[in-house]
Amino acid sequence: MFVVYALLRRKKKTPEELERERRAWLDGVGRITDGTVIDVQEIPSEGRSAAIHLIYKYDVAGVSYECSQDVTYLRQWINLHSCRLGLHTSVKYDPQNPGNSLVVSESWMGLRH
Repeated sequence: MFVVYALLRRKKKTPEELERERRAWLDGVGRITDGTVIDVQEIPSEGRSAAIHLIYKYDVAGVSYECSQDVTYLRQWINLHSCRLGLHTSVKYDPQNPGNSLVVSESWMGLRH
């Protein structure tokens, strides 16, 4: 009975926690390919500071992908002013789902300055 109660009372993970887990998982299993930064966008948010999205593109097995990564909580690791259009980057992607990717995490940096 206690186990059921504990499972029901378990705190739901925040979007930030889920994203941190995704980055950690990709750090472990991701393969690396070349990509290009195509934009950096600041997205206003009510009641919170603006979200920063790094938009990039890359190819895997002849398929082109265009993705964005929320780097709001990773600002201490990157210099957003150096993220210009056309900046070459390394991209870590999930080999089973290449659309799942990242260019920066707490323990890995794909941006080339």
